Amino acid sequence: MIVTFLTDFGLEDDFVGTCHGVIKRIAPEAEIIDLTHGIRPGRIQQGALVLANALPYMPAGVHLAVVDPGVGSGRRPLALRDAEGRFYVGPDNGLLLPAADRFGGAVEAHELANPAYALESVSHTFHGRDLFAPAAAHLAAGVPLGDLGPPIALDALVRLELPEPEVGRSRIRATVLSVDRFGNIALNLRREHLEQASIVPGTRVELDVSGSRYYAVAARTFADARRGELILYEDSYRNVAIAVANGSAASVLGVAEGIELLITVDAI
Repeated sequence: MIVTFLTDFGLEDDFVGTCHGVIKRIAPEAEIIDLTHGIRPGRIQQGALVLANALPYMPAGVHLAVVDPGVGSGRRPLALRDAEGRFYVGPDNGLLLPAADRFGGAVEAHELANPAYALESVSHTFHGRDLFAPAAAHLAAGVPLGDLGPPIALDALVRLELPEPEVGRSRIRATVLSVDRFGNIALNLRREHLEQASIVPGTRVELDVSGSRYYAVAARTFADARRGELILYEDSYRNVAIAVANGSAASVLGVAEGIELLITVDAI
């Protein structure tokens, strides 16, 4: 079975490789696909959005995700199943549910509490190795989900509260959801939000970021903009994003995850 793997562990240390080893010792036939280990440390929202965006392109299987700033606290380790039969393993901090929602939502969840499916010694700081990787491996090897521990009521699972945009006839108040390594800025907007505000390809807009104003043009592709020009476009996951041709929009605007900005149709 396929095991996909997403974390904020980075690649400088042995964390990812050690988890691979744990999975392979338990389920030698499992094929591991590393989605990314470049989630910024502790950024649950970023990890949840990346996982939700990537899984529609992955084979169904076991989806292991660890962005866990609450490791060692009272947060629950869990495994769940969605309506299409995919399994998810990770912390109960909102990381897994946006992805599960893409496939009909979670229909069954269990706390990882059965020591038979964890490593013999469970540390307080590396649940990725000691709890989550073993649980994912056992699921991949065919262990029933219910054997991992007691059930959890679905309405008791932690959910992320993603910000909603404010959309008017010619302006939108949006929030930065994430920034990728190229400096492209993903917003909490879809194409229909732009259309509601009369923003279509070719429309010039003003961006107000903490009182500083910039201008951008709504575009279909990077090729529609001149070098150094800011563009507002629909990215490959159908989210509205801001980019700059041959540069970093995040550096130009000085924004990070969670920053609000106002988009207004330029009347000039």
